[in-house]
Amino acid sequence: MSINKGYQTYQHNAVHTASSGELTLMLYNGCIKFIKQAMKDIDEHNYEAKNNNIQKAQNIIQELMLTLDPKIEISKQILPLYEYMHHLLKEANIQNEITELEEVLQLVSEFRDTWKQVILKNRKTEQSVQGAQV
Repeated sequence: MSINKGYQTYQHNAVHTASSGELTLMLYNGCIKFIKQAMKDIDEHNYEAKNNNIQKAQNIIQELMLTLDPKIEISKQILPLYEYMHHLLKEANIQNEITELEEVLQLVSEFRDTWKQVILKNRKTEQSVQGAQV
């Protein structure tokens, strides 16, 4: 098996065995990766690649928007931030501006870091509950 095929299998298994919280974390990480690559593409004047990477980041933001539960109050506060990030990505793509990408990168990184803390806290709580049941 080639290394590339092995990596693809690993990625496939990681996605299909991940919890919903871990999938959200993967989305944030992917968005960060595509934004950083788009910034690099702008520096290198590779506008086709920049466009592709920004569109991938936009698709991730749209997916995050779709996963929000409108019945939960915090979703109503998060949605405008996602919409703002999506708007900045569109503007960055049109204007080839890194400043908008830097702002989105900062916001997505904060969301990711917060989400990571939530996952860790939930794991500790689950371990405590399981330990108490034994």
